[in-house]
Amino acid sequence: MTEQHTIGAGPAPEAPPAPPVPESVPDAQPASEAGAAVGDPAPATAPKDRRKLFAVLRWTAAVLVFGAAGSGVAYGIAQPERTDVPGLSTAADGRWTYPELAKPTLPPGAALPFAADNEDGIHYAGLTQLLLPAPLGSTPDAALKVEKDSVVAVDTFLEEYETSGRAKMKQAFADDGLRQIVGRGWTTPDGIRTRVYLLRFHASGFTDAFDGCGPDMNLNGVNRIETDAVWGRARIDQSFPDATGVSVHEEAVPVGDEKLRVGCVQSGDVQAVILQTRKGDLPTVPLHQTVILQHQLLR
Repeated sequence: MTEQHTIGAGPAPEAPPAPPVPESVPDAQPASEAGAAVGDPAPATAPKDRRKLFAVLRWTAAVLVFGAAGSGVAYGIAQPERTDVPGLSTAADGRWTYPELAKPTLPPGAALPFAADNEDGIHYAGLTQLLLPAPLGSTPDAALKVEKDSVVAVDTFLEEYETSGRAKMKQAFADDGLRQIVGRGWTTPDGIRTRVYLLRFHASGFTDAFDGCGPDMNLNGVNRIETDAVWGRARIDQSFPDATGVSVHEEAVPVGDEKLRVGCVQSGDVQAVILQTRKGDLPTVPLHQTVILQHQLLR
Protein backbone atom coordinates (compact mmCIF):
# COMPACT_ATOMS: atom_id res chain seq x y z
CA MET A 1 0.00 0.00 0.00
CA THR A 2 1.31 3.46 -0.86
CA GLU A 3 2.83 5.20 2.12
CA GLN A 4 1.02 8.45 2.95
CA HIS A 5 1.76 11.28 5.34
CA THR A 6 -0.58 13.76 6.95
CA ILE A 7 -0.06 17.44 6.28
CA GLY A 8 -0.24 19.14 9.65
CA ALA A 9 -2.11 22.31 10.46
CA GLY A 10 0.96 24.42 11.31
CA PRO A 11 0.87 28.17 12.01
CA ALA A 12 -1.66 30.40 10.28
CA PRO A 13 0.14 33.49 8.93
CA GLU A 14 -1.95 36.59 8.37
CA ALA A 15 -5.25 34.76 8.74
CA PRO A 16 -8.14 37.24 9.05
CA PRO A 17 -9.78 37.50 12.46
CA ALA A 18 -12.43 34.89 13.15
CA PRO A 19 -16.03 36.14 13.32
CA PRO A 20 -18.16 35.69 16.44
CA VAL A 21 -18.91 32.08 17.24
CA PRO A 22 -22.11 31.08 15.44
CA GLU A 23 -24.74 28.98 17.12
CA SER A 24 -23.54 25.99 15.09
CA VAL A 25 -20.93 25.25 12.52
CA PRO A 26 -22.40 23.88 9.29
CA ASP A 27 -21.57 20.28 8.62
CA ALA A 28 -19.08 19.79 5.85
CA GLN A 29 -20.70 18.49 2.71
CA PRO A 30 -19.31 15.37 1.04
CA ALA A 31 -17.55 16.18 -2.15
CA SER A 32 -17.20 14.05 -5.23
CA GLU A 33 -14.61 16.08 -7.06
CA ALA A 34 -11.48 14.62 -8.57
CA GLY A 35 -8.26 14.33 -6.64
CA ALA A 36 -6.54 12.34 -9.35
CA ALA A 37 -5.73 13.53 -12.79
CA VAL A 38 -7.53 13.87 -16.04
CA GLY A 39 -5.68 11.83 -18.66
CA ASP A 40 -4.26 12.57 -22.07
CA PRO A 41 -6.61 12.07 -25.03
CA ALA A 42 -6.30 9.15 -27.42
CA PRO A 43 -5.65 9.91 -31.09
CA ALA A 44 -8.62 11.23 -33.03
CA THR A 45 -8.56 8.07 -35.12
CA ALA A 46 -9.51 5.88 -32.15
CA PRO A 47 -12.80 7.21 -30.71
CA LYS A 48 -13.52 3.96 -28.87
CA ASP A 49 -10.22 4.19 -27.05
CA ARG A 50 -10.94 7.80 -26.15
CA ARG A 51 -14.35 6.92 -24.75
CA LYS A 52 -12.71 4.21 -22.70
CA LEU A 53 -10.14 6.69 -21.46
CA PHE A 54 -12.80 9.16 -20.41
CA ALA A 55 -14.58 6.37 -18.56
CA VAL A 56 -11.34 5.78 -16.66
CA LEU A 57 -11.00 9.51 -16.04
CA ARG A 58 -14.38 9.61 -14.39
CA TRP A 59 -13.13 7.10 -11.84
CA THR A 60 -9.74 8.71 -11.31
CA ALA A 61 -11.41 11.27 -9.06
CA ALA A 62 -10.13 10.61 -5.57
CA VAL A 63 -12.97 10.34 -3.05
CA LEU A 64 -12.94 13.24 -0.61
CA VAL A 65 -14.01 12.49 2.92
CA PHE A 66 -14.83 15.48 5.09
CA GLY A 67 -15.30 15.44 8.85
CA ALA A 68 -16.24 18.10 11.38
CA ALA A 69 -15.06 18.27 14.98
CA GLY A 70 -15.68 20.79 17.76
CA SER A 71 -16.27 24.47 17.05
CA GLY A 72 -13.49 24.45 14.48
CA VAL A 73 -13.62 22.15 11.47
CA ALA A 74 -10.90 19.76 10.29
CA TYR A 75 -11.01 17.96 6.97
CA GLY A 76 -9.35 14.83 5.63
CA ILE A 77 -8.84 14.12 1.95
CA ALA A 78 -8.62 10.39 1.30
CA GLN A 79 -6.56 9.00 -1.56
CA PRO A 80 -7.72 5.44 -2.39
CA GLU A 81 -5.30 2.87 -3.65
CA ARG A 82 -5.35 2.42 -7.43
CA THR A 83 -6.84 -1.06 -7.12
CA ASP A 84 -9.61 0.25 -4.85
CA VAL A 85 -11.21 2.36 -7.57
CA PRO A 86 -12.65 0.92 -10.81
CA GLY A 87 -10.40 1.60 -13.77
CA LEU A 88 -7.29 2.41 -11.74
CA SER A 89 -5.66 -1.01 -11.67
CA THR A 90 -4.24 -0.39 -15.13
CA ALA A 91 -0.75 0.70 -16.11
CA ALA A 92 0.52 3.97 -14.66
CA ASP A 93 -0.91 6.99 -16.47
CA GLY A 94 1.63 9.56 -15.31
CA ARG A 95 -0.03 10.68 -12.10
CA TRP A 96 2.15 11.60 -9.17
CA THR A 97 1.84 10.24 -5.64
CA TYR A 98 1.03 12.99 -3.17
CA PRO A 99 1.17 12.73 0.61
CA GLU A 100 -2.13 12.26 2.38
CA LEU A 101 -3.75 15.69 2.29
CA ALA A 102 -5.60 17.40 5.12
CA LYS A 103 -7.32 20.74 5.28
CA PRO A 104 -6.32 22.73 8.35
CA THR A 105 -8.39 23.12 11.48
CA LEU A 106 -10.17 26.46 11.45
CA PRO A 107 -10.07 28.90 14.36
CA PRO A 108 -12.95 28.33 16.81
CA GLY A 109 -16.15 29.73 15.37
CA ALA A 110 -14.70 30.47 11.93
CA ALA A 111 -17.01 29.78 9.01
CA LEU A 112 -16.24 27.33 6.25
CA PRO A 113 -15.45 28.78 2.83
CA PHE A 114 -18.72 29.18 0.90
CA ALA A 115 -20.87 28.18 3.87
CA ALA A 116 -24.24 29.88 4.25
CA ASP A 117 -22.68 32.43 6.61
CA ASN A 118 -19.58 32.88 4.41
CA GLU A 119 -20.87 33.19 0.87
CA ASP A 120 -17.94 35.38 -0.14
CA GLY A 121 -15.61 32.41 0.31
CA ILE A 122 -13.26 33.95 2.87
CA HIS A 123 -10.57 31.47 3.97
CA TYR A 124 -9.89 31.79 7.69
CA ALA A 125 -7.03 29.29 7.65
CA GLY A 126 -3.44 30.35 7.22
CA LEU A 127 -2.60 30.62 3.54
CA THR A 128 0.41 28.32 3.76
CA GLN A 129 -1.83 25.57 5.15
CA LEU A 130 -3.92 25.72 1.98
CA LEU A 131 -0.90 25.30 -0.29
CA LEU A 132 -0.62 21.93 -2.04
CA PRO A 133 2.37 19.90 -0.79
CA ALA A 134 4.96 18.57 -3.21
CA PRO A 135 4.46 15.01 -4.50
CA LEU A 136 6.56 12.19 -3.10
CA GLY A 137 9.95 11.75 -4.76
CA SER A 138 10.15 15.35 -5.97
CA THR A 139 12.98 17.81 -5.35
CA PRO A 140 12.34 21.34 -4.00
CA ASP A 141 12.79 24.04 -6.61
CA ALA A 142 15.89 25.93 -5.50
CA ALA A 143 15.22 28.64 -8.10
CA LEU A 144 11.98 29.69 -6.42
CA LYS A 145 12.81 32.27 -3.75
CA VAL A 146 10.55 31.80 -0.75
CA GLU A 147 10.70 33.39 2.68
CA LYS A 148 9.52 32.06 6.05
CA ASP A 149 6.27 30.09 5.91
CA SER A 150 6.55 29.83 2.11
CA VAL A 151 5.85 33.55 1.67
CA VAL A 152 6.75 34.87 -1.80
CA ALA A 153 7.58 38.53 -2.37
CA VAL A 154 5.52 40.34 -4.99
CA ASP A 155 8.63 41.02 -7.09
CA THR A 156 9.52 37.32 -7.01
CA PHE A 157 6.06 36.34 -8.24
CA LEU A 158 6.21 38.96 -10.98
CA GLU A 159 9.39 37.35 -12.36
CA GLU A 160 7.06 34.80 -13.95
CA TYR A 161 5.69 37.58 -16.21
CA GLU A 162 7.08 39.70 -19.03
CA THR A 163 9.16 42.61 -17.75
CA SER A 164 7.09 45.16 -19.66
CA GLY A 165 3.95 44.39 -17.64
CA ARG A 166 5.38 43.97 -14.15
CA ALA A 167 5.06 47.58 -13.00
CA LYS A 168 1.37 47.68 -13.99
CA MET A 169 0.66 44.39 -12.21
CA LYS A 170 2.46 45.55 -9.08
CA GLN A 171 0.39 48.72 -8.97
CA ALA A 172 -2.77 46.68 -9.50
CA PHE A 173 -1.85 44.54 -6.51
CA ALA A 174 -1.51 47.69 -4.40
CA ASP A 175 -4.84 49.04 -5.64
CA ASP A 176 -6.82 45.81 -5.64
CA GLY A 177 -6.33 44.49 -2.14
CA LEU A 178 -3.54 41.89 -2.38
CA ARG A 179 -2.68 40.75 1.13
CA GLN A 180 -0.17 37.93 0.72
CA ILE A 181 1.43 35.47 -1.71
CA VAL A 182 2.75 32.04 -0.78
CA GLY A 183 4.37 29.55 -3.09
CA ARG A 184 5.92 26.13 -3.44
CA GLY A 185 7.98 24.69 -6.27
CA TRP A 186 9.37 21.26 -7.10
CA THR A 187 10.85 19.16 -9.87
CA THR A 188 9.82 15.54 -10.35
CA PRO A 189 12.03 12.73 -11.71
CA ASP A 190 10.19 12.98 -15.04
CA GLY A 191 11.74 16.43 -15.48
CA ILE A 192 8.59 18.51 -14.92
CA ARG A 193 9.11 21.73 -12.99
CA THR A 194 6.05 22.94 -11.04
CA ARG A 195 5.37 26.23 -9.25
CA VAL A 196 2.19 26.73 -7.23
CA TYR A 197 1.32 30.24 -6.03
CA LEU A 198 -1.60 31.25 -3.80
CA LEU A 199 -2.58 34.92 -3.75
CA ARG A 200 -4.88 36.11 -0.96
CA PHE A 201 -6.92 39.26 -1.49
CA HIS A 202 -9.08 41.22 0.95
CA ALA A 203 -12.28 39.94 -0.66
CA SER A 204 -13.47 37.86 -3.58
CA GLY A 205 -14.28 40.99 -5.58
CA PHE A 206 -10.57 41.80 -5.70
CA THR A 207 -9.83 38.26 -6.80
CA ASP A 208 -12.29 38.70 -9.65
CA ALA A 209 -10.26 41.68 -10.83
CA PHE A 210 -7.01 39.70 -11.04
CA ASP A 211 -6.19 39.03 -14.70
CA GLY A 212 -2.79 37.40 -14.25
CA CYS A 213 -4.00 33.84 -14.85
CA GLY A 214 -5.73 32.84 -18.07
CA PRO A 215 -5.34 32.97 -21.84
CA ASP A 216 -4.43 36.67 -21.74
CA MET A 217 -1.60 36.34 -19.23
CA ASN A 218 1.80 37.56 -20.43
CA LEU A 219 4.25 35.03 -19.04
CA ASN A 220 7.97 35.49 -19.39
CA GLY A 221 9.27 33.94 -22.62
CA VAL A 222 5.86 32.68 -23.76
CA ASN A 223 4.40 33.93 -27.02
CA ARG A 224 0.75 32.97 -26.56
CA ILE A 225 -1.50 30.97 -24.21
CA GLU A 226 -4.57 29.02 -25.29
CA THR A 227 -7.24 26.92 -23.56
CA ASP A 228 -6.38 23.29 -22.85
CA ALA A 229 -8.80 21.39 -25.09
CA VAL A 230 -8.18 18.05 -23.32
CA TRP A 231 -9.44 19.48 -20.03
CA GLY A 232 -12.53 20.91 -21.66
CA ARG A 233 -13.46 17.72 -23.54
CA ALA A 234 -13.04 15.56 -20.46
CA ARG A 235 -15.34 17.78 -18.39
CA ILE A 236 -18.04 17.81 -21.09
CA ASP A 237 -17.89 14.13 -22.04
CA GLN A 238 -17.91 12.82 -18.49
CA SER A 239 -19.90 15.54 -16.69
CA PHE A 240 -17.09 16.29 -14.29
CA PRO A 241 -18.19 17.52 -10.85
CA ASP A 242 -18.34 21.23 -10.17
CA ALA A 243 -15.04 22.98 -10.83
CA THR A 244 -16.25 26.56 -10.56
CA GLY A 245 -13.42 29.05 -10.96
CA VAL A 246 -11.05 26.49 -12.55
CA SER A 247 -9.46 26.88 -15.98
CA VAL A 248 -6.54 25.11 -17.62
CA HIS A 249 -4.35 26.48 -20.41
CA GLU A 250 -1.26 25.62 -22.42
CA GLU A 251 1.37 27.35 -24.50
CA ALA A 252 0.32 27.65 -28.13
CA VAL A 253 2.59 26.33 -30.86
CA PRO A 254 5.23 27.08 -31.82
CA VAL A 255 6.90 26.64 -28.43
CA GLY A 256 10.51 27.13 -27.43
CA ASP A 257 12.82 24.71 -25.67
CA GLU A 258 10.26 24.23 -22.89
CA LYS A 259 6.54 23.53 -23.06
CA LEU A 260 4.30 25.37 -20.57
CA ARG A 261 0.96 24.46 -19.03
CA VAL A 262 -1.04 26.70 -16.69
CA GLY A 263 -3.76 26.02 -14.11
CA CYS A 264 -5.93 28.77 -12.62
CA VAL A 265 -8.12 28.26 -9.55
CA GLN A 266 -10.20 31.12 -8.19
CA SER A 267 -11.76 30.36 -4.82
CA GLY A 268 -13.30 33.23 -2.88
CA ASP A 269 -10.55 35.53 -1.64
CA VAL A 270 -7.75 33.24 -2.92
CA GLN A 271 -6.36 32.85 -6.44
CA ALA A 272 -4.09 29.92 -7.31
CA VAL A 273 -1.65 30.17 -10.22
CA ILE A 274 -0.05 26.83 -11.18
CA LEU A 275 2.75 26.67 -13.75
CA GLN A 276 4.38 23.54 -15.17
CA THR A 277 7.23 23.42 -17.66
CA ARG A 278 9.44 20.74 -19.23
CA LYS A 279 11.79 20.51 -22.17
CA GLY A 280 10.18 18.66 -25.05
CA ASP A 281 6.78 17.09 -24.57
CA LEU A 282 4.76 17.98 -21.46
CA PRO A 283 1.90 15.58 -20.59
CA THR A 284 -1.46 16.88 -19.41
CA VAL A 285 -1.97 14.45 -16.54
CA PRO A 286 0.34 16.00 -13.90
CA LEU A 287 -1.11 19.50 -14.31
CA HIS A 288 -4.71 18.30 -14.25
CA GLN A 289 -4.01 16.29 -11.11
CA THR A 290 -2.29 19.23 -9.42
CA VAL A 291 -5.08 21.64 -10.33
CA ILE A 292 -7.80 19.35 -9.00
CA LEU A 293 -6.03 18.70 -5.70
CA GLN A 294 -5.29 22.39 -5.15
CA HIS A 295 -8.91 23.20 -5.95
CA GLN A 296 -10.06 20.75 -3.29
CA LEU A 297 -7.82 22.30 -0.65
CA LEU A 298 -9.43 25.67 -1.32
CA ARG A 299 -13.07 24.53 -1.13
